[in-house]
Amino acid sequence: MRNVKTILAVLLIIGLTACQQNEPKEKDMSGELNILLQDFDTPYGVPPFEKIKTSDYEPAYKLAIAELRNEIKAIIDNTDEPNLKNTIIALERSGSTLDKVSSVFGNLLSCNTNDEMESLAQKITPQVTAAYDEISMNDELFKKVKFVFENADRTNMTLEQKTLVKETYKGFVRGGANLNAEDKAKLKTINKELGLLSLNFGSNILKETNNFQIVISDEKRLRGLPQGVIDAAAITAKNNAMEGKWVFTVQKSSMIPVLSYADDSELRKEIYIGYTTRGDNNNEFDNKENVKKMVNLRLEKAHLMGYENWAHFILEDNMAKTPKKAYALMSNVAERAIVRAKEELVDLQDLAKIETGSSTVNPWDWWYYTEKLRLAKYNLSEEELKPYFQLESVRDGMFEVAHKLYDLEFKLNTELPKMDPMAEAYEVYRNGELISILYMDYYPRASKRVGAWMTSYRKQQRNEKGENIIPVISLTTNFTPPTENTPALLNLDEVTTLYHEFGHGLHGMLSNCEYESLSGTAVSRDFVELPSQLMENWALEPEVLKTYAKHYQTGEVIPDELIAKMQKAGTFNNGFVVSEFVAAGVLDMAWHKIETPFTGDVNEFETATMKELGLISEIVVRYRSTYYSHIFAGGYAAGYYAYLWTAVLDADAYGAFTETSLYDKATADSFYENILSAGGTDNVDNMWKRFRGREPNIDFYLKRQGL
Repeated sequence: MRNVKTILAVLLIIGLTACQQNEPKEKDMSGELNILLQDFDTPYGVPPFEKIKTSDYEPAYKLAIAELRNEIKAIIDNTDEPNLKNTIIALERSGSTLDKVSSVFGNLLSCNTNDEMESLAQKITPQVTAAYDEISMNDELFKKVKFVFENADRTNMTLEQKTLVKETYKGFVRGGANLNAEDKAKLKTINKELGLLSLNFGSNILKETNNFQIVISDEKRLRGLPQGVIDAAAITAKNNAMEGKWVFTVQKSSMIPVLSYADDSELRKEIYIGYTTRGDNNNEFDNKENVKKMVNLRLEKAHLMGYENWAHFILEDNMAKTPKKAYALMSNVAERAIVRAKEELVDLQDLAKIETGSSTVNPWDWWYYTEKLRLAKYNLSEEELKPYFQLESVRDGMFEVAHKLYDLEFKLNTELPKMDPMAEAYEVYRNGELISILYMDYYPRASKRVGAWMTSYRKQQRNEKGENIIPVISLTTNFTPPTENTPALLNLDEVTTLYHEFGHGLHGMLSNCEYESLSGTAVSRDFVELPSQLMENWALEPEVLKTYAKHYQTGEVIPDELIAKMQKAGTFNNGFVVSEFVAAGVLDMAWHKIETPFTGDVNEFETATMKELGLISEIVVRYRSTYYSHIFAGGYAAGYYAYLWTAVLDADAYGAFTETSLYDKATADSFYENILSAGGTDNVDNMWKRFRGREPNIDFYLKRQGL
């Protein structure tokens, strides 16, 4: 059984972990041999995506849960004195079949879902929740775990084993093991309801996103839009049986260009309102009640566990420790960023006055006037840069950075099964040794939730024989797809997003741990973003740009003058960017620091929170509550501040390279040894200090942001 971090992920059916290959299993209830219960007969044991049927999941879950219960019963029934092997490691190794089934189902539910799978998730989630609740609240099992925990110092354990014992014990405590019978029953009900509400929330956002379209028949409304954007809209229309028209969606690859370049202000407004009102349309996909129910259930759970609110419950297990510390950081940065945003607004208002006769700048106008101002101030346009950022070139340049830093090589394997025909699969080698399989799934589709994320179909670990089980990692994005006339050309945000998710991927691929529950990204929420955000720093370094930023038509390397303009404009619009970002962290924390049940209006609460923060009306929080998937359909509740917390760490960590050299081997080796390969095998504060030799320093971040 996995520690609390993994259990929580299982309850959400998101980011589920996989384990080593298992012995062949029995036939399922239909009498057919269930492919999910066998060793995957594929290279490296990757999932045989094209052979898995939706009908396989339910019987596989049923047998896997039964197997888990039998494994737990064997631990409880063991009459020997509890010890590391017969209790803690036995728990760690249990549930491998359930992990395997869940990893496939959970990941495909996010990137290749359908109505049947979503309906099945509603049925399966309570079963999985109940199975893990039975374990974490089992008195006899907890007594054994507690005995090993209390006697750990008397035994000869490695640091990783001691951490495993501590995390296992903490997982039981935070899972309700110390509650009385009545409160355990309440907690089980809460966990079940939260799991279902999370699924509903995410499903609603996917449907709202897919249901929104702007159909353009009048070509005049396309004025200002780059030709590549127009071509992409024509392809979308053609794919929707509307040839001869143009269709825009609230996928960011479609929306952001409209907001940035469309001269038609009503078109900008329509797409912006469509995006920012998802889940808030008082229809069957409305999420306001889901938000209220979830924050109240989390509060009730926190109270049951002895905490004043959900934020205190979550942050106790993070680097920040308390909401007060998280707020202090956010307030410090927000105050500076909002001052800068107000200065930026004045410039935009002056430009709007010249163009329209009115100084009014609406939220849907900010991108538009910002692009015009960028061009006027720096003679730089995003569209001028995109021809140099062909996806394949960006990817190859990124691989080269990883080679120079960590001695990695990536070999495309076209024979491996894939979750989508347009996805790619790579064998990843380090110093000639195969260490991972990497999937890259780039483009939007109706069955795929929005955003970008890294996940695993199997996490790294060593089996009982000490053999290394390589991870199967997947990076999922929703980038601008190729058109009939051009390859996939990325904007700057997409370039840094690819590097970001690849940083998470490195954390998973370079893991070198004994136990699956401690491997890879199994660290606190406000530390897990360190490898990803650190990796972003290389994306736009001049030395790196010259290796991959080549014009897709001419092959010309990006000119020095264009790089110089990029650097000069490096902190341009940062007041806006940082303000909307920090506002999201504050909104998350506001929802989860309530101490009495919330009975008010969701939108009014959000508005009041932004007013208290001082966010100007021309800027809307990055994620409004009704589509805030990070905290209501993912694992970031009371944790979105982590991106800012980790931004301080990544700026400081990158300072270790800039103080030496971009590819300094000693620094890279130290980051690999102390962070990337170590997973969660020690306290993250200790891991950081071993790498940097001191506490984090915020000055690196403030300087980088121009604040």
